[in-house]
Amino acid sequence: QVHLVESGGGLVQAGGSLRLSCAPSGRTFSGYVMGWFRQAPGKEREFVAVISWSGDSTYYADAVKGRFTISRDNAKNTVYLQMNSLKPEDAAVYYCAAGRVVVTTQSAYHYWGQGTQVTVSS
Repeated sequence: QVHLVESGGGLVQAGGSLRLSCAPSGRTFSGYVMGWFRQAPGKEREFVAVISWSGDSTYYADAVKGRFTISRDNAKNTVYLQMNSLKPEDAAVYYCAAGRVVVTTQSAYHYWGQGTQVTVSS
């Protein structure tokens, strides 16, 4: 059962920007912490960013800090990941997830989307 749906992935040149969106399907996620994870071919899934329900608390992986920005619009029940200065190593399938605590561990997130592909050309 998929309750989160990602969109906005695609092909972009190195140095370019892309904005991913994540919205619920079939239910609401009021009060939930929202996070982004990614997985490149042959690599383990890794944490990217997380944001609290109110939006006043965020945390980023060192690899994306200063380039990516996570935000949310609770009126639209949507979370975003703005990705700037994209690098080839950013290419991966990006997953949106919902949980109840602001942490980086995957086990803390109980609902996941199917992922959206981000490809970065050099």
